[in-house]
Amino acid sequence: MKKVEYKLNTNYFNRELSWLEFNERVLNEACKKNTNPILERLKFLSIVSSNLDEFFMVRVATLFDQVQAGFNEPDIAGFTPREQIDLIALRVHKMIKDQYSCYNNSIIPSLKKEKIIILKPKKLNEKQREFVETFFYNTIYPVLTPMVVDRSRPFPLVLNQSLNIALLLENKEENEGPIFATVQVPSVLDRIVELPGEDGEKCFILLEDIIKMYIKTIFEGHNIITMACYRITRNTDQGLNEEEADDLLEAIQQYIKKRKWGMVIRLEIEDGMLPELLEILIREFEVPRETVYEINGPLDLTLLMKVNSIEGYDHLKYPMYVPQPVPELIGKEDIFSVISQKDILLHHPYQSFDPVIEFVRQAANDPNVLAIKQTLYRVSGNSPIVEALAQAAENGKQVTVLVELKARFDEQNNIIWAKRLEMAGCHVIYGLVGLKTHCKILLVVRKEEDGIKRYVHMSTGNYNDITAKIYTDLGLFTSNPYFGADASAIFNMLSGYSKLNRMYKLAVAPVTLRKKFEKLIRQEAENAQNGKKARIIANLNSLVDEGIINELYKASQAGVEIDLIVRGICCLRPGIKGLSERIRVKSIVGRFLEHRRIYYFYNDGDELLFLSSADWMGRNLNRRVEILFPIEDADIKKRLIRILDACMRDTEKGRMLDKDGDYAKVNKKEKLNCQEYFCQLAIEEAQRAVLEKTEKDL
Repeated sequence: MKKVEYKLNTNYFNRELSWLEFNERVLNEACKKNTNPILERLKFLSIVSSNLDEFFMVRVATLFDQVQAGFNEPDIAGFTPREQIDLIALRVHKMIKDQYSCYNNSIIPSLKKEKIIILKPKKLNEKQREFVETFFYNTIYPVLTPMVVDRSRPFPLVLNQSLNIALLLENKEENEGPIFATVQVPSVLDRIVELPGEDGEKCFILLEDIIKMYIKTIFEGHNIITMACYRITRNTDQGLNEEEADDLLEAIQQYIKKRKWGMVIRLEIEDGMLPELLEILIREFEVPRETVYEINGPLDLTLLMKVNSIEGYDHLKYPMYVPQPVPELIGKEDIFSVISQKDILLHHPYQSFDPVIEFVRQAANDPNVLAIKQTLYRVSGNSPIVEALAQAAENGKQVTVLVELKARFDEQNNIIWAKRLEMAGCHVIYGLVGLKTHCKILLVVRKEEDGIKRYVHMSTGNYNDITAKIYTDLGLFTSNPYFGADASAIFNMLSGYSKLNRMYKLAVAPVTLRKKFEKLIRQEAENAQNGKKARIIANLNSLVDEGIINELYKASQAGVEIDLIVRGICCLRPGIKGLSERIRVKSIVGRFLEHRRIYYFYNDGDELLFLSSADWMGRNLNRRVEILFPIEDADIKKRLIRILDACMRDTEKGRMLDKDGDYAKVNKKEKLNCQEYFCQLAIEEAQRAVLEKTEKDL
């Protein structure tokens, strides 16, 4: 299927359309019948829906805000906000059609073959009907709230992302046409209800289908003319005014509440909804017709995650992978003594996240530890790291934690953790006004025989023990005093008014990071112009920033060979003669979410390697606190080069981007899935380390 349905009139791809192509690659994984197990395909199909939800709530919402404000400036790809909205609608309508074609024609039949059946009311047997009736009256009916619209009752406020059933009721008393009513499908109940099955079948029915079966009991005495499900998506980007906020915590809490009632920017409706019913919804929600999406199947396929998690069907998933122990730490109880001898690289989820948790726990209970300082952007719902930090404060350590309250959609979770840490006695910083603190850094100050020593952990990903099992990230433990000094300087800046006047190793956004990247790219370009070998490799999530893209274009023109492994958005157009013909762009979408940020520069043979929390996006370089840290250990450098090499050689999950915006499969004889390769490598390295320890102990 041709992906690009618009004229490319600049040297850049549009950011929003590029993101939609990433979501298309996720959808492709759901459609891969021969290579992905059925329950994993369900997960990918679900992710497509959750991705689109956030895309509309944030990105499309911003475009509507620009149109309403009269902003008409084109983006770097040459499209105005209004043109972008139109192109997005065109692309998403096609994506939704493909998504539900996959669901109806491939997923449902494949599930049925495995005796997993999602039933429609007409297909229920007598035993299942009895179960559904009892379940409705005992469990569903008590929590339903029908809302009727008439002269005394206005159109209700409908919650963002809630699933609802719209109805037209016959008006027997007045000659003013039918009565509109709406019923919210209760979000407090599971959307998928398991039914009694026979012959080893696992049977389910959707909650909304049960409600429809018995909805007449809610509107006793009224004839139901028609009914259909609908769902709205609201603008959640409600414009937090940090400058005028006296209390950032209180401002964030109010901001979360406002999110429920933003402008409606998408209306999803059940296939076959009567025009009369649709007209009422369009009028009341004030939605443009191009943002109405008719769905041939259940609305909001994130419900499929419930089916994915049913027990007893592990054979329909990827083989279970257990993150492996880190070789350097096997059999070692004192993590500080190991880090003091050598830098340690952790590659998640291939290697376990446990050493990071254990690092904080040991620090919390070590009498020699004086202080712990850490940034938290997104943490898990039951975070062992937060508990360890709280324990450290209760043990009398000086604990400073920056909890970024502005981490989108994690604000409420972070507020809860911030209050928990404060109650334990931690000094909590609620982010910085005007900037998001996105860097991942942890500092432990320890008193030792030869004086005060600082231990540092820095990472490309969050301090989240749950996502560390599904996101590919890299972390570094070091006791290098220069890294320690830089870490102290960053925390002094975050907690006070200290300026980053001198940094030994780290580049920090928004102060020095952009200049550092520009200098590194320009140095490669200069080397190429002088006839030297020049190479840049970057493994990142998104490439959007116009300034960085232009630097890469200049480097390509100068003769630098550039390989970019960009999981998601890429606004750079590769392969254009005279501009970017030496630039290759690959995207990898697989079992794990690619999340690493590695930056490599050949540097005339003295190879430079960096890890970072930052992508090449304007927000990372200009509006966030980010770090870029160099890798200096020779063995770790080699490991990172092997990681980059495996990603570039991936033929199974990798797709190459061309100058027209299409992503094509890599056709090579060598078959390599880099994620499977990293799993196997981690297992072999851990086994080798265990064997060496056993032999040494003997």
